[in-house]
Amino acid sequence: MKAIGIDIGTTTISGVIIDALSREVLLARTIENGSFIKTGHVWERIQNAGLIVEKAKGLLDELLAGCDDAASVGLTGQMHGILYVDEKGKCISPLYTWQDGRGNLPGPDGKSLVEEIYEKYQVKTASGYGLVTHLYHIRKYREDILRKKQQGGVSALVQECIAGEAVALCTIADYFGMTLTGRRKPLLHTSMADSLGFFDGEKGTFRKDMIPAEGRFAEILPEVTDRLAVLGEYRGIPVTAALGDSQASFLGSVGMEEGAFLVNMGTGGQISALSDSYCKAPGIEARPYLNGKYLLTGASLCGGRAYAILESFFRRYLSVACGERKEEQYGVMEKLAEKGFAGKNRMKVVTAFRGTRVNPGLRGSISGIDEDNFTPEAMVCGVLEGMAQELFELYGQIHAVTGLEVKRLVASGNGLRKNRILREIFSRMFEVELTLARYEEEAAYGAAVGSILP
Repeated sequence: MKAIGIDIGTTTISGVIIDALSREVLLARTIENGSFIKTGHVWERIQNAGLIVEKAKGLLDELLAGCDDAASVGLTGQMHGILYVDEKGKCISPLYTWQDGRGNLPGPDGKSLVEEIYEKYQVKTASGYGLVTHLYHIRKYREDILRKKQQGGVSALVQECIAGEAVALCTIADYFGMTLTGRRKPLLHTSMADSLGFFDGEKGTFRKDMIPAEGRFAEILPEVTDRLAVLGEYRGIPVTAALGDSQASFLGSVGMEEGAFLVNMGTGGQISALSDSYCKAPGIEARPYLNGKYLLTGASLCGGRAYAILESFFRRYLSVACGERKEEQYGVMEKLAEKGFAGKNRMKVVTAFRGTRVNPGLRGSISGIDEDNFTPEAMVCGVLEGMAQELFELYGQIHAVTGLEVKRLVASGNGLRKNRILREIFSRMFEVELTLARYEEEAAYGAAVGSILP
């Protein structure tokens, strides 16, 4: 018997087939997500949910074509972001992703919605969290109503989502589960529900005592379960509720091992460790896991994207100096990193280009520059060290609160798999050997494993 796992990431969609008994990966496949929608707002990060589902379903069907004894399908995907569904279970909005910045936009009083939520409800959230996005939409709809006479009508999109057609909200992986099984209402595992904000991870429920009494805020919250419940069947195969991608990656890379820290470098960056108790620290979240345990997780907002930004910088220079050139520069940067890592005179690069969860207004910086180290190789190495430093500082927060120390450091994500120097930097910084997770598609693998757990 076999199990299939599907991971709907921000930039890629991955799928694996595993042997249900040995848990060996038999086949893995990754395709581009490629669903971002261009808008006129630099802070807006939305994706075409219909296109994502079409691609994910195509990948699943491709895997099933070569697997005649699949026993289960497990799902996972990007957390925090939301979309809206109507009474028939059909999506009626884009996917507002975890990278969306509307929660950080200043309001009439100069405060962002994230700041207001904390001051008014004592709830720590971040822009991109689903219920922050949802509250923004409620406010936007109300403002549009007030301007109706002047502007000739209410925004059609916001009106559909807030004024009546939407009956629930959920993540993209949850919606994919709905489309596969024909469900009309979403059922979220606590790992996904917790990522939306206004959630009590310890009790496993939305914090209804602190939910804003505005619009239809509470009315369209999804149903929640603490089990990887079966949503229904697709082509006669049970499909389980989606597991949060950080939890799925941890399950696929570390399992239930205590004292092991997982560092992930993808579009964002994360560091996680298993805990028996629910506790928090600045920048650290206690996320629901499995069997009553929690993942203490810290996330850097830029993560691997910092390296991509630097690559774009070099490529932009080349396009001006040498004419239109579209070749990626990662190969050249790898050589520069080797040289920079061997040097001793380093520049310091802070890679918080999109701020942090604790301080959204923070931005990156470069310091310690002199006439000897102001070189491309020092800059490449500095960015890599800055990416690692963000996660090391978050580890410090976990250690300060729990006393947990790194016994084993496991790496996942292409940012670490494909960059030897970045792995070396992590090993030196944490003073422990870093090992790569067994399989490349860690989240998809974890979703498959989760679907066959008792």
